[in-house]
Parts: sequence; structure tokens; C-alpha cells
Amino acid sequence: MAYTYSLILFFTVIICFIASFDKRIQFNKHFGSFIKAGFLVAIPFIAWDVWFTALGVWWFNADYTLGIVLAGLPLEEILFFICIPFSCIFTFYTIDKYYKWEVLSAFNNILVFVSIIILSVVGLLNVDKIYTLITAIVTIVTLIYLHFIVKAEWITKASIIFTILMLGFFPVNGILTGSFIENPIVNYNPKDFLGIRLFTIPIEDAVYGYTQFLLVLYFFKQFKYSNHEK
Repeated sequence: MAYTYSLILFFTVIICFIASFDKRIQFNKHFGSFIKAGFLVAIPFIAWDVWFTALGVWWFNADYTLGIVLAGLPLEEILFFICIPFSCIFTFYTIDKYYKWEVLSAFNNILVFVSIIILSVVGLLNVDKIYTLITAIVTIVTLIYLHFIVKAEWITKASIIFTILMLGFFPVNGILTGSFIENPIVNYNPKDFLGIRLFTIPIEDAVYGYTQFLLVLYFFKQFKYSNHEK
């Protein structure tokens, strides 16, 4: 039905939004920092989405959207780049508020080096698959920037929390890619990605989401600290 994609976004956000006002969490105090970080990262990711849609790397089933299209993308797809990161950053913030896990920073080196090696090999072996290649390159650049340039100490912690977030990633992206519904909302050209799926979800989607999460988290922290928010 036409409201399917909208409902996915609504149910992804609503619980986290309401919980943001809980006195024990008070994430609502940081809405400004999130909005700035979310929109900043959304701009290049939406541009990436527009590009790949124009190339036919992926396309959308209009039966499940409201029919409002901007730059070739359904309105819901654009909102995806704010709604999903909101829930992810809320989750990170809440866990980090009660569990600091400083010891995890000791694993940053091995996590980053292993990730870069794996992504480099996968990218070099699949230069003909544009989704795989570009996702690998963007993730490598992101990890290099965060680890070697700004020296973010939270990469391993963020990676573990993203793994926890996968519990929500599977039903959300699963429905988008065809789980539980008759046809996928998002369709992929098989020649442009590895063809390895987590249920119905291309593995590239998980890496894509991980990179977006890391970037939004980085800028969220920057804006939060610059505004002297506790």
C-alpha cells in the first residue's frame, strides 16, 4: 500500500522520539546538534542516492510510496536519511550515557586496520560492481579520517552499538528489500552489487548504513561539544 514506506519510518522513529523526553535520558536537549549533523551528512548521501537511482543501480516501487518525488527519489527515501540516523544516534547516546566502555578504545587500531584491508580487497576484486566499489571506498575514507586524522576514540564502541542496532536494521531494511511484503520497495540491479544478502538485504546496505552512522555520530559529537551540551 502507498503508506508502507512512511509507516516504516514512523515506527522506526516514534519510540525513540518519545523516549528522548524521558528525564533520565533527555536526548531532546540535543535535537539541535542532531539536526545539524543529520542534515550535513544527509546531503552527500542523498546526492549518492540520486546518482545511483539515475544510473539504475537501484529503483523504487511506487506502489509503496506516497508518490511525492524529488530529484528522482520518493519523499520517504529522503526522510530515511534523517529518521534512521535519529534512532541510531539516540541509541548510541542512551547506551553511552550509562555504559562508558572506555576500554574498547584499545581495539580501535585492529578494528580499523582489519576493516580497511577487507574493504580494500573486496573493492579491488569488484571494480565492476559500482555499489560494492563506492561503498568500500567511502567506508575506507571515513575510517581513515576518523581514526588517523581526528583520532576518534569511540570507533569500536560505535561499531559494537551498530551491531546491536542490526536487530532493528533487519526488520526495517528487510521490509524495504522485500521481506514480509509481496514485492521489494527498493530493487537492486544484480550486476552492481555482490549478490550476498542478509535475508533479503544486500550486504552493502549494512556497510553503507554503518558509514552513515559513523559520520552522523562524529558531527553530532562535534556540534554537541561546540554548543557545550552535557
